[in-house]
Amino acid sequence: MRRFLPKSLHGQMLLSVALALLVAQTISAVLLYRAQQARNEFGTANALAYQLVAEPRIDVRVEEARDGRREGRRGGRRPRVLRMQYSEEDPLLAGERRQPRREQLLHELLENQDVEIEALVVTSRAVADDPLVQAAMRDRPVWRGPPEWEGSELIVAGLKRVGDDRWLIARAPLPRPDSNALRGVIMQTVILYLVLVGGLALLLRRISRPLAALTRRVESFGGSAPAPEPMEPSGPDDTRRLITAHNAMEARIAGLLDEKDVMLGAIGHDLKTPLAALRVRIESVEDDDERERMAKTIEDITSTLDDILSLARVGRPSDPLERTELSALVASVVEEYEDMDEPVELGKTERIALPVRATWLRRAIRNLVGNALRYGQQARISVARDGEQAVIRIADKGPGIPEEQIAGMLEPFTRGEGSRSRETGGAGLGLTLARAIAEQHGGSLTLVNRIGEDGGVDGLLAEIRLPL
Repeated sequence: MRRFLPKSLHGQMLLSVALALLVAQTISAVLLYRAQQARNEFGTANALAYQLVAEPRIDVRVEEARDGRREGRRGGRRPRVLRMQYSEEDPLLAGERRQPRREQLLHELLENQDVEIEALVVTSRAVADDPLVQAAMRDRPVWRGPPEWEGSELIVAGLKRVGDDRWLIARAPLPRPDSNALRGVIMQTVILYLVLVGGLALLLRRISRPLAALTRRVESFGGSAPAPEPMEPSGPDDTRRLITAHNAMEARIAGLLDEKDVMLGAIGHDLKTPLAALRVRIESVEDDDERERMAKTIEDITSTLDDILSLARVGRPSDPLERTELSALVASVVEEYEDMDEPVELGKTERIALPVRATWLRRAIRNLVGNALRYGQQARISVARDGEQAVIRIADKGPGIPEEQIAGMLEPFTRGEGSRSRETGGAGLGLTLARAIAEQHGGSLTLVNRIGEDGGVDGLLAEIRLPL
């Protein structure tokens, strides 16, 4: 059900107003129908009261069959008269029931005319089922009576006055509901929809268009450098104030990000320069083992610094998106490790082209492959399509990660074991950087333990999922 509902503010507001208007018009139609029914009931009761008090003659014309059997007026027509009926018995036929509500209404009307009532009976039946009408329409005549009688509900009332042994029986048709009233309500609803919903649609469009532009602006701002020009405020005053406030906030955030970039550049320069000088100076150390350890420490510091600076800059990439064939990108990474004689294998791949930042995505894959080699001694990379996503999988044969620690492994400076050795633990930024790069492309990074045939953990599987 929810899939058919509009998702936009414009659509939901229009649907809400349309449904509210439909409910209101339905209630109005029901009240109008009930009021019309009440008027019909009261009018019929007045007609019965008039007959019972004044005892008029009621003419019902019928058209005789034109077969030449009757002589008289041209066309075989002649009037028949339904007079007020006197009977020794009440008007109830077999199977009919009294109607107390109508009896109460008629009783009040007759009392207002000073009629002394000993007994009063009111019932209803179809016109064609009434004995008096049947007797008047014998010989299969065509109905020529009052139009409101044909096909209507006939209300029959029997009155026995005080001191009278006979019943005075009157008949009156209950008017059928007026279809014109229903058509009027429908026309009124159509006009209200055109005026109200149409006007509201124009107003909502004036509000939603600036909001949609603001949404696109925020989305683009979150994924890359800020737009060069601020948005032009438009729409109602509240929307204009929102856009103005957003422009000011965007300018402040852009300023902070620019300051951060300058600061990171300064940190990188100020730290890497003395590290390079230190690397030159250690060449004078005569002890080869000591010199090698010092060089390794400097490389560790430089690599960690690169990871920290890359993680800080990943939110504002400067290079544009380029359409790249993922299987070719993965194959180039595998070739790099094969050239270094590392046990990295290219698995099954599919040709999938996506707009990505190849340099960043290549770095994410390298980080995952490096983790696989460090903990699992080998890595296997594959590329596949899974629904509306492209999936890059890196699998190893290591011990895996305890389930309760998998989520924490994606956080900065978190490692799978307690050692501070670079050979085993690293700085704890590789997975964090890989996740940030995947999210930069609108995707995600997930880690899951591979289960072997014996039910035990048979390595770790890392998946980078990118939307197609």
